[in-house]
Amino acid sequence: MTIKINLNADMAEGFGAYDIGDDTGILRIIGSANIACGFHAGDPLTMRRVVEDARQRGVTVGAHPGFNDLWGFGRRRIDMRPDDLEYMVAYQIGALQALAAYSDVKVTHLKPHGALNNMAAENRDYALAIGRAIKAVDRDIIYLALAGSEMERAGRELGLRVAREGFCDRQYDDDGNLTSRKIPGAVLHDPAAAVRQVLDMVVNNTITSRNGKAIPCKVHSLCVHGDEPTAVALARSVRENLERAGVELVPLTDMVLD
Repeated sequence: MTIKINLNADMAEGFGAYDIGDDTGILRIIGSANIACGFHAGDPLTMRRVVEDARQRGVTVGAHPGFNDLWGFGRRRIDMRPDDLEYMVAYQIGALQALAAYSDVKVTHLKPHGALNNMAAENRDYALAIGRAIKAVDRDIIYLALAGSEMERAGRELGLRVAREGFCDRQYDDDGNLTSRKIPGAVLHDPAAAVRQVLDMVVNNTITSRNGKAIPCKVHSLCVHGDEPTAVALARSVRENLERAGVELVPLTDMVLD
């Protein structure tokens, strides 16, 4: 039986006159795009452009909401009341839906950004708040959640469609959470290292932590961070090696979510 996997990337993270990441290059490689919604990055023109480019390439589009933190690129932890967080996420989904309507594109998934993703992976209240926002706006939106996290559990508790996510270019701690970017080596820039990690996840259903601990896990989707200078080369190498191993790369909407 052929193994299928989705490759996604965080995109549209420029703002105004500033471009961050090679969105056009990444779109040639991935199956699903996570579109910044204006809080940590992105603006209406950037969102509109990347959504239309994604449509033309057959790439599915998802919301990539973050904290209201342009200066920190959404990577600074912010304490919020869960209901405030819920409405903030719903607002960002709605913003992307509005811009996607110009291209007659449906928002099919949601993947939190940066510190919001890291906090919701550990904090049940945050994970549920994000899930409630999805459920209120469009319960058919797939909750793209770090495998084994509070987000995965919250999504299932709320009756949402959940996809387990692994990362091509990030190291893991022994508990299955992502290693803090403050620690040297937390971000993988070497395509060969990313390929080894990805093949282990997809073929062997195992994530290996930075300390060498094997964590059993089956993922539906793999993320590349589009803002990294090495993103295109790394994503291309990952895709080529997955295909060489007989893995079929598909949009997230084509994955069987068990």
